[in-house]
Amino acid sequence: MSLDVNTKKLKKNAFRVSKHRGIGASRIRIPGGYCDADVLGMVQDIAKTYGNGFVHLTTRQGFEIEGIRLEDMDEINEKLQPIIELVGINQTDPGTGYPASGTRNISACIGNNVCPFANYNTADLARRIDKEIFPNDLHFKVACTGCSNDCAKARMHDFGIIGMTMPQYDPTRCISCNACVKGCRQLSVGALEMNDNYKIVRNTEKCIGCGVCITKCPTRAWTRSKKKYYKLSIMGRTGKKNPRLGEDWLIWADEDNIVKIIKNTYEFCEKYISPDAPARKEHIGYIIDRAGFETFAEYALKDVEFLPETVVKDRVYWSGIHFDQNNSGK
Repeated sequence: MSLDVNTKKLKKNAFRVSKHRGIGASRIRIPGGYCDADVLGMVQDIAKTYGNGFVHLTTRQGFEIEGIRLEDMDEINEKLQPIIELVGINQTDPGTGYPASGTRNISACIGNNVCPFANYNTADLARRIDKEIFPNDLHFKVACTGCSNDCAKARMHDFGIIGMTMPQYDPTRCISCNACVKGCRQLSVGALEMNDNYKIVRNTEKCIGCGVCITKCPTRAWTRSKKKYYKLSIMGRTGKKNPRLGEDWLIWADEDNIVKIIKNTYEFCEKYISPDAPARKEHIGYIIDRAGFETFAEYALKDVEFLPETVVKDRVYWSGIHFDQNNSGK
């Protein structure tokens, strides 16, 4: 094969360039890490026919089929088409394979399809967000997690969506067993106590909406609210210079407004991204640091109308390790 390979084209077609000449890997995006089992058989077929028989399960819940000869790209793209259709990925030109972008696969925990602690269907939300924002060259990372246990490590992402519930208490079903109080104290933040009438009182300011009380109650005196609520953590990141955990910006927010905020942030980044950013990849947190949080919020909150119960922090502050020229290692 000729060594005159257009690596930019390869990467835009979701193929990884490896350290072995003429060999790469085909990247397959699975929003929320949730897919029809038929996808696995298709991935296996491509790996056995065109690759070296190995598949990497990525940290962002996708597949990388290893050992792909870059000269086989066109054939592999045809094989990828049924997977793209099953998963539901946005695609401009069918038959040309996966579009690649700076916006990463939306990752998620298993959600309430399986987990008794999860407060919403994380896969559904991941797929909704993916449809709204993919593909795009800007470097965004989004994760959905079902509850405050944060199994998806949502606070390590630009946008971390954490499921909440507003616990509903029916005193007529309560048998004063204290199971919810003990559970909240041991597994959460201790927001419940029993009053003199042997009924449970919830500290609404302290409660984080995790739902532990619901899972511990034997009589269903505690139930989840019909309305879905979310906590939005923003601008967590890994990386070389200054990794940090995201900080909560919105509490008791709704899904529609969170999706709107994420989409609005693209407009902010288009305006303020550094002209020197390679391949238009710059962490949003760096852009916010340069443009100012108030400027970011002005863009992000455009046309957003919060629920009466939503708590919005006026200002978000981050801490973390900084490795830069002026503050090396501090």
